[in-house]
Amino acid sequence: MSERLEQIACLEAERQALTLPAFNADVAWAIGSHIRDRASAENHPIAIEVSGIGGRLFFAAMPGASPDNAEWIRRKRNVVERFFESSLLVTLQCDERGRKIPEQFKLSEADFVHSGGGVAIRTADSGFVGCVTVSGLTQYQDHELGAEALRALVQAAR
Repeated sequence: MSERLEQIACLEAERQALTLPAFNADVAWAIGSHIRDRASAENHPIAIEVSGIGGRLFFAAMPGASPDNAEWIRRKRNVVERFFESSLLVTLQCDERGRKIPEQFKLSEADFVHSGGGVAIRTADSGFVGCVTVSGLTQYQDHELGAEALRALVQAAR
């Protein structure tokens, strides 16, 4: 199995492991605050967004983040909301086919980006309910910050 296929398999397994018991504005705030605290401690120049079906519930831009990071967040979130999957998973699946997301699905590059960093938020009862998106580091680091925050909440709920 290739390294990319192994990454895809891990991300597919991660999808189930990151399912939250519930999601609301308080949970969104906890997710965003968790990432912000880590970014502050590690001096990451990132932007963070947590959104639900109805829109943005949390946003923070750390020192060193640029307005471009908010634009990347919008485009990563669009991928997650279109496919109900992490943008990194969709990116790697398209890489496996030798195409970029906009090309593969005939989507606008202005609105959809071929990059990780958006992670789907799911609950056991409702399925897809939102997205946590990070921009400012590598696509893998952005993804991991979002996934790690969800992982922490899942573990705290046990």
